[in-house]
Order: sequence, then structure tokens, then C-alpha cells
Amino acid sequence: MLLVSMQNVEFGYSDVPCLHGASIDIFSGEFVAVTGPNGASKTTLLKLALGVLQPWKGKVELSPYNSEGSKLSVGYVSQQIAAFNGGFPSTILEFVRSGRYVRGSWFRKLKPLDHELTEQALRQVGMWELRYRKIGELSGGQKQRICIARALAQQPDLLVLDEPSTGMDQASRFGFYELMHHQVKEHGRTVVMVTHGLTEVQPYLDRIIELERKEEGGWKCCTTTSCSGHFAPVGS
Repeated sequence: MLLVSMQNVEFGYSDVPCLHGASIDIFSGEFVAVTGPNGASKTTLLKLALGVLQPWKGKVELSPYNSEGSKLSVGYVSQQIAAFNGGFPSTILEFVRSGRYVRGSWFRKLKPLDHELTEQALRQVGMWELRYRKIGELSGGQKQRICIARALAQQPDLLVLDEPSTGMDQASRFGFYELMHHQVKEHGRTVVMVTHGLTEVQPYLDRIIELERKEEGGWKCCTTTSCSGHFAPVGS
């Protein structure tokens, strides 16, 4: 099922566009990496795909439904982890548990399943033992992990991650790639991840979407490579 489609999208932050002719398709059940040099508008591409930014030209469609016909649930983890300052009052457990409210009213009483999924998500990222620590006391890598845990607790159909392995050591990175691969293959989720560590993560991927520089400047999307042979390449 097609979840995200961008066709010939152009966008910029001033009078000069930074993305030209961006065309991508993201299907359910894929683990996709978005890559390119520093400054290649990878974060911009994600925000356009999610509807956070509106394109100057072209068409962006995000499916309102998942493959089962229910409302599409999206989990998004940005790069802005440093926004948690030392005075942030929440504990890790409270923060990750708040992700469960995405699935219902903020005023509802949490059910045993909500607590179970919160614990599961924290254990998956190795942060359960620290659940009562204040967020402001954590390292950058630990903050990254709990943001991922909060997104996982939502049980999203589409999980969008902007350089999620930043601040992780090598063992943690490989554990994270295994976790994302499991989410895709065992739970049918779709994972789209911006990364620079392509060599490390490539064995786990279904496809790679690469942003390339245009001859006249700016960036275009995309060279799309199939890693597993399960999906046909989509180019522009």
C-alpha cells in the first residue's frame, strides 16, 4: 500500500528553492533510508512528506489510512533532542507513557495495555532501568533513545526518524537497526530514516533514497536503490 507520495516537488526557505523535482513513493512494510551529503535538505524532505511544510510546486500525498483501513498513526522523531534542558520536569517513564495518549483522548484513564506497551518500548531501547530518572539528567544518546521509545509506544504505522542513531555507540546502533528491522518484518510497520551511516544499516534496509545535487545548484530527489529486491526502484 502506498503511504507517502511526492511528485515533482519544489520547495525552499527563501527565494531560491533547495529541493527541485523531488519524487518519492513510500510503501507500507518498508525500511527505507534517506541519505545525502550535509545540507542536502533531508530533514526538509521528511517535513514535506509529513505535511509539516507545504511545497511551492508539485504534489504531496500522505495516506489518511493504514492497510487495515484504520486511521494512519505516524511517529516522528526529530533531531532536536537538545531541546530537553536540565530543568525539564518529566521522568523518562512519564514522557514515554505520554505517547499512548496519541491513540486516544488526553483525558482518558490509561489502561493496563498502555502501561505494558510503555514498558515494552523502554525495554526495547534499554532504558527501563532508568525509568524514574529526570529527562534533563540524561545524555544526548539517552534522550535520543527515549524519544524513539515514545514513538514506539504509539505503535505507529509509519515511523519517521531523523538521524536517530546520533549519540549512540556502535553496539547501540546495531541494536537499534535490528529493532527497526524487527518492527518492519514482524509488526508490518514502515520505517523511514535519515542516516549518514549507510554502510552499517544497509543490510537491514529495503530501499535507499538518495538526494543528489543538481548541476545548477540545489538538490533533487532521488536515486532510489532496492536493497532486498522486494521493491521495484522508483526514480525521478
